Amino acid sequence: MGAVKISATEVKKLRDQTGAGMMDCKKALIEADGDFEKAIEVLRKKGQKVSLKRAEREAKEGVVYAIVSHDKKKGVVIKLSCETDFVAKNESFIAFAKNIAGIAIMRFPDDVDALLEIPYNGNGISIKEKIVEQVGVIGEKIELAAYEKLEAPQVSSYIHMGYKAGVIVGLNKNHDQFDRVGKDVAMQVAAMKPIAVDKNGIDEHMVEKEIEIGKEQARREGKPEAILEKIARGKLNKFFQENTLLNQDFVKDSKKTVDEYLKESDPDLTVLDFRHVQLG
Repeated sequence: MGAVKISATEVKKLRDQTGAGMMDCKKALIEADGDFEKAIEVLRKKGQKVSLKRAEREAKEGVVYAIVSHDKKKGVVIKLSCETDFVAKNESFIAFAKNIAGIAIMRFPDDVDALLEIPYNGNGISIKEKIVEQVGVIGEKIELAAYEKLEAPQVSSYIHMGYKAGVIVGLNKNHDQFDRVGKDVAMQVAAMKPIAVDKNGIDEHMVEKEIEIGKEQARREGKPEAILEKIARGKLNKFFQENTLLNQDFVKDSKKTVDEYLKESDPDLTVLDFRHVQLG
């Protein structure tokens, strides 16, 4: 029995659906005796093999993408990691990350594991399986390294240049005039990396640790024991100012805090929460 003849049209069709190279698609179709669905399985298995080989590799490059729903009430940010900057800058890889984020904003799953099980663009395979397939196509370790979501009266997003970081910010009120404000605050988060919205969001153990550090610093400076607590509390206020979003100096105008900037748009406007994802 002669070898199955594979047409260029069939190879192109398989390439269009999977993103694999032309020669890989041709070999897969030959191995599958021309059966299109079996050829997809061949490519997917190849991806699984590559995944196993590269499982211990570090994937520190990639794409971080943030997106907000049409009604601005939901936002998600995802990180699709890869090994090299070359792959991270590839348009098809960026498009893949955007597609995953698009699915996430529509389905709004609870966590990464749930997101990975959602079908990818209705072609019968999950996002997890699609990632494995792309590992075979690209030849690098790829993983959905982070997924964060947020729901609020109004959500704004910001993506740092080159998809290096993504932020979503939830405001307590909804109005078109808050679009610019929300994006400015999201940019603030990306630039200044606050750890909480305000001091109420700081873990009590962290507060106690900062107080002890402040006391020890003052003690080493020769300050009397009786005033160590007061000095440490002063340092703690500085810590809150530098590390909580609403108390930080606004990056676009350091003469005001972020909270003061928000109040210029509406006396009751504030930030409910934020999510910040970055590469590395």
